[in-house]
Amino acid sequence: MNLRVTDDQYAELVERRWRDPAGVAAALATRKRRTGPLPGSIFIVAADHSSRGALGIRDEPLAMADRQSLLERLAEALANPSVDGVLASADILEDLALLGLLEGRLAYGTMNRGGLMGARWELDDRFTAYDAAHIASIGLDGGKMLLRIDDEDPGTIPTLESCARAVTELADRGLHAMVEPLPYRKNEHGGAVLDPSEEKLIRAMGVASGLGASAAYTWLKVPASADVERVMRISSLPALILGGAPGRDPAAALARWERALALPTVRGLVVGRTLLYPVDGDVARAVETAGALVEARR
Repeated sequence: MNLRVTDDQYAELVERRWRDPAGVAAALATRKRRTGPLPGSIFIVAADHSSRGALGIRDEPLAMADRQSLLERLAEALANPSVDGVLASADILEDLALLGLLEGRLAYGTMNRGGLMGARWELDDRFTAYDAAHIASIGLDGGKMLLRIDDEDPGTIPTLESCARAVTELADRGLHAMVEPLPYRKNEHGGAVLDPSEEKLIRAMGVASGLGASAAYTWLKVPASADVERVMRISSLPALILGGAPGRDPAAALARWERALALPTVRGLVVGRTLLYPVDGDVARAVETAGALVEARR
């Protein structure tokens, strides 16, 4: 697999978007899909951050603002055979399909991106990306939704209801719903921030597990907390460990992921920025190291 997205390739992609929009849609819908049962553990690279305005990496507020660079990093990640697929918004999945990078890969579409990072309405996370009908029509493997719960923010209510509806609509089509439940609170400036309480994370996971008319196709997407063994007891549903905001200690993150992957309900990793924008800049090595943890569970 080509690890580069050259200037010529990127220019051709841009030209195709201008000249042949029907071909853009067809590239994703007609790609070769992955078949057969899932392994014991999967490894998905996440690239849906820009669609809710999250572009920063550590102290670089616009680190993810270069699409050609992002696609090249994704190409490098997908070159690793341990990587099973990608989670992204429609524009990025289409770009990858046009580059031929999604052949035989799992592809999950992000669904609610209206809760823009830093916005006053951030927790009223409207469904502004994929819906279940389009996920099914173009042959994606499932949809992902973010469910941030703050008991003091009324924006949680419509998000909760919308997520429940999406879980049901995906299950009705036999497609996986990847639900990311996270407890949130307000900081001293009134901004929405992640609540580090494990008790509240457990509660949020319990709420997410009961969404919709069936949980048969629901996966939880959750952080590897300090006491991950206790946290994971709340549900029998499969769980995938998220990467979260990139830190400066990748070894500590890897240790948390490895510990979580030893648990019976934990079935893989869904990691994006931490691997695509590692501290040392070596995407291939970061992906290889994380992939080795997943391979040990297969």
